[in-house]
Amino acid sequence: MAEYDYDVLVIGAGPGGYVAAIRAAQLGLKTACAESRETLGGTCLNVGCIPSKAMLHASEFYDAAANGAMEHMGIEVSPKLNMEKLHGQRIEAVDGLTKGIEFLFKKNKVDWKKGHAKFVDAHTVEVGGEKVTAKEVVIATGSSVTPLPNVEVDNSKHVVVDSTGALELPKVPEHMVVIGAGVIGLELGSVWRRLGAKVTCVEFLDEVLPGMDGDVRKESRKIFKKQGIEFKLSTKVTGVSVKGNKATLTLEPAKGGDEETMTADCVLVSIGRKPNTEGLGLENIGLETNDRGQIEVDGEFRTAVEGVRAIGDVVPGPMLAHKAEDEGIAVAEWIAGETGIVNHDVIPSVVYTWPEIAGVGLTEEQAVEKMGGDKKAVKTSKFPMMANSRAKTNHEPDGFVKVIAEAESDRVLGVWAIASVAGTMIAEAALAMEFGATSEDIAYTCHAHPTHAEALKEAAMGVQGKPIHI
Repeated sequence: MAEYDYDVLVIGAGPGGYVAAIRAAQLGLKTACAESRETLGGTCLNVGCIPSKAMLHASEFYDAAANGAMEHMGIEVSPKLNMEKLHGQRIEAVDGLTKGIEFLFKKNKVDWKKGHAKFVDAHTVEVGGEKVTAKEVVIATGSSVTPLPNVEVDNSKHVVVDSTGALELPKVPEHMVVIGAGVIGLELGSVWRRLGAKVTCVEFLDEVLPGMDGDVRKESRKIFKKQGIEFKLSTKVTGVSVKGNKATLTLEPAKGGDEETMTADCVLVSIGRKPNTEGLGLENIGLETNDRGQIEVDGEFRTAVEGVRAIGDVVPGPMLAHKAEDEGIAVAEWIAGETGIVNHDVIPSVVYTWPEIAGVGLTEEQAVEKMGGDKKAVKTSKFPMMANSRAKTNHEPDGFVKVIAEAESDRVLGVWAIASVAGTMIAEAALAMEFGATSEDIAYTCHAHPTHAEALKEAAMGVQGKPIHI
């Protein structure tokens, strides 16, 4: 039997990778994790989820002070923006969390192999000039920004940037154009809009937030428009030219038509993400990707090559940190001879704008499709946040909670919410769906008063036609 340096080698120390490595070590497996960044945590902790939340949170305070929300509550202030400190608190948050992962590696005896990893064979990986062998190798290399044809990103110049560059702008642009009205574009566009920029979102599709429930998409755009974000939907960007500190975009209707131009101080390219599989040496082990560049896996995350597994953004499914983390735990448990469980039908998604937007399960459109196109086989109910006492008291009237259930069984198929704390509220819906709850189960569960979560209870009551407060 072959002797290996490690039981498990994880390639990539993003949320999926570092969680897989820690869980494998907890289960008694000798574990190493290869990471090419100078810090652990991957895109999420370094230039994604965490720093963007730091900027979103700070910008909400500034917006509340600058645009009368605080004054309305009797708190009179005159805010002054200090960009150095604003970025400083972002960097501090990232630094603390990435060092926390490093501490957890040491605590759990996970070896950090520093450098870019490349397969030599299925059980041998070269990392930073060193060859490391493992009985099982887990690919958890995450994803990176999808490039847009005819548009060159140069974050150092702060004119045409990607999501990383949009976090590090040294000053507030007068006019920011966001290419793509998806999650990342709307979050980062919201940050700079609150801090004083004019923001225009250009989206190829006819509505914002692709993949989310139709009612949520329409209502979200109305709310963002009310906040001052402008939208050009059904529009494609054919090119961006830069002269000095200005960018000129060329646009045309998505279905074809007359070309127009638009100028901006900053252009954020945010059209999605692609799996990181290049440079891994997959050809050396005979592992091919699908037409989307993803690695196909079975229920135990095994690839077509024995001894090689994959999780997170490089495999099919939503590119979400929490999905990758759950897969990290599951793959380690499978390798250890246990049963790893991930319910891919119950993966919540959240947009951390103001208000937050969240969903879990099927959209109404997907639910109807699942029922063979029979709209009567699906029951839905929406409860407005303006009728929720806590939201109304906190001057947060925008949004609603929507429950989608199967008409015959009453089993909840999906829950969607727009509310200031929708990202936290959706956890209850996910838990309910994990246990196969009916709308009646949620409706008859006592919810604390006054809380935003009561809106979910009322929406669930509405599926049977009996909400109290509307």
